Amino acid sequence: MVRIITIASGKGGVGKTTITANLGIALAQMKFRVLLVDADVAMANLSLLLGMQSSPITLHDVLLGESNVHDAIYDGPSGINFIPSGLSMESYRRVDPERLEAVIRQVADNYDFVLLDAPAGIEKTVMAALAAADEVLLVTMPNSPSIADVLKTKIVSQRIGSNPIGIILNFLRGEKGEISDEDIMKMLELPVYGLIPYDGEVRKSYMQESVSPVLIRKPHSPASIAIKKMAAKLSGAKLEAGQLKPKKQGFFARLFSIFKKKKKASAVEIKNQTM
Repeated sequence: MVRIITIASGKGGVGKTTITANLGIALAQMKFRVLLVDADVAMANLSLLLGMQSSPITLHDVLLGESNVHDAIYDGPSGINFIPSGLSMESYRRVDPERLEAVIRQVADNYDFVLLDAPAGIEKTVMAALAAADEVLLVTMPNSPSIADVLKTKIVSQRIGSNPIGIILNFLRGEKGEISDEDIMKMLELPVYGLIPYDGEVRKSYMQESVSPVLIRKPHSPASIAIKKMAAKLSGAKLEAGQLKPKKQGFFARLFSIFKKKKKASAVEIKNQTM
């Protein structure tokens, strides 16, 4: 049976889109059929992270009634399917977000998981993304403003009939002043599904010449491992030990790596001396 889950937050900048992309990839790598939907029809970013911003038919076209939803589904990394949102502000002004739920239901039965990346806030497009799902995962950072905002999103979700099932705590640094996961669970009255540490590799994923989700670029980074654990908890699947830690290099591989680093350092030193 398909699970339609909207990933939402009270405010922007908490890493919601990054989590949506990587969680979908983690589930697909576990052999689940996954559809990602960029439901942020105003400020689409999911397609940028997946490197699919040039898709000719988008959710805008479907919501405008100008295209069939099946024509807006594309093959993405690691076997996911993806419905991008458009980047045109002109078409955004004309779309009817209230059609989103009907559009999602047309294709949902072909998948095990449908993940919707919702806009931030609680405006009309956010309501549509929440109403289109059966379940909601709430993304927050461990600070008071972020938690206060996500509490509002939880209340709105419940009022429109969607079921908030848990919390994803992102950008954990272990610093003094961070609100603990136990306290956040008490405040929001929801379980924690994911504890995602701050990981510089996530930021670097956006800075490459070819943008790529961290789970693909650095599958054994701290954030990638945390997201894999979250996917396992969400799906009930078991993770193999090899998915949680990098393979050890053999002796000759380590030796070659050391030699390569020394060779590179020597080349840099020679270059500096000749400048």
